[in-house]
Amino acid sequence: MTQALERPIYLFSIDLEDIRDMVPDGHSLEERVPVNTHQYLDFLKKQQAHITFFVVGDVARNYPELIQQIQHEGHEIACHSDKHLPLTQLNQEQFKRDLDTNINALIKAGASDIRGYRAPMFSLIAQNVWVYKYLAESGITYSSSVLPANNFQFGWAGFGKQPKAIDGVLELPMSILDNPYLEYPFGGGAYFRILPMFLIKRTFKRFFEQNKPVLGYFHPYDIDTQQKGIRFPNIKSKFYNYLMYYNRKKMWKRLNQITRLGGEMMPYQQYIQQYLSTNEL
Repeated sequence: MTQALERPIYLFSIDLEDIRDMVPDGHSLEERVPVNTHQYLDFLKKQQAHITFFVVGDVARNYPELIQQIQHEGHEIACHSDKHLPLTQLNQEQFKRDLDTNINALIKAGASDIRGYRAPMFSLIAQNVWVYKYLAESGITYSSSVLPANNFQFGWAGFGKQPKAIDGVLELPMSILDNPYLEYPFGGGAYFRILPMFLIKRTFKRFFEQNKPVLGYFHPYDIDTQQKGIRFPNIKSKFYNYLMYYNRKKMWKRLNQITRLGGEMMPYQQYIQQYLSTNEL
């Protein structure tokens, strides 16, 4: 049984990835990861908050000083794969190699105490549940990789909405709208930009009133109004690609409205310690 939280919690997190690594000739485009990451860091300083950054291996290799700064400022560093390939494209041997390379890249960049993992595009689904065994073998104790609903990309509708331990790894699924026809992860990413603000605020308030944390995620590009328009990999629809750019200029206004609701931000490891102290798995 889930116990009441001492105060509302917003598990705001960053998926630190470089879209240029995922498209042909991407590095002919302007470098955007450092400037956007520094905007997030400045925002978090103003909030006096520390969070978790899920970092792709390529980003750690290209920007070790940025990884060191993130950790120096008190944030947690966790894994987000090495090449940002969906898990459905990897067999077990390839996944293990990708995970090990990701961890080693983070360590080489200066990160320590790496305990968390997030699958690219929330591609951890029922068909690749074997992932948890390899996470545990590599010292990963928690994951936030499951979208517990049907989705146009990936989703695990039968997972459930509560944290669950699998093979010794605690999975914290994304928070989704409490509407069976709109099961979207309202707390972050493109959905945070696209959904009506009244609906987002109402759902945040409802979660907080019910003593449930809101799990959300953002990327460097979510706040980037200067990025050159490119087609996002693994998104074939022109309309969905359009939505990846929609409403970026209003991101900070929206985030500030949500922070005024009083949700406390914290690293995943800190939240998990608090959760395990009051809940049985």
